Amino acid sequence: MIISPGRGYIFVHIPKTGGTSLAVALEARAHRDDILIGDTPKARRRRGRVGRLSARGRLWKHSTLADIDGVLSPEEIGRMVTFTLVRNPWDRMVSYYHWLRAQSFAHPAVGLAQRLDFAGFLAHPQTVASVGAAPFSSYMRDVTGRERASYYLRLEHLEEDLAPVEAHLGFRLEVGRKNASARDADFRLYYDDESAARVAAFCAEDIARFGYAFG
Repeated sequence: MIISPGRGYIFVHIPKTGGTSLAVALEARAHRDDILIGDTPKARRRRGRVGRLSARGRLWKHSTLADIDGVLSPEEIGRMVTFTLVRNPWDRMVSYYHWLRAQSFAHPAVGLAQRLDFAGFLAHPQTVASVGAAPFSSYMRDVTGRERASYYLRLEHLEEDLAPVEAHLGFRLEVGRKNASARDADFRLYYDDESAARVAAFCAEDIARFGYAFG
């Protein structure tokens, strides 16, 4: 997450949507008073500042707008440009699974991914519950439950969708590629009909809202 009082924006980083690449691009032009929350180089250097903040929720790279209540009020959030990245859910789940398999920290999702094949991971009730409970819009709701997203940027159409954000910033962003997982680029190769249908079910809200399709 990045909170920029000077430039009047909040970037919310939804997991496995390409957010690290966008965060690095934004940080390249960071203001001195920007609040950088995450594990990118500049964010690590500013962790002391984050540690002095008081927030309702957890302050980490994937904080929601509700989490930062206390740092900013809902009214202050409403006066800022708020944006996030979204991604084709079928593609995102492949990326998520392969990323989890490469991790070494203790977490139930890591254990599942390392114990199960991809189809089994998708079918597990824990995966269904955790992913289904966190549609993209849930990250963009403030503590009152009001959705505050100015822009949802589709990873697959980033140059087009980024234009209004760049207009607000007053400069172009050079977005590279960070944290890519080791996997085949064509996500469809990882699915059979049953596993594709599972993702369609627990990501139905995101698929319908952003017009995603498996094809």
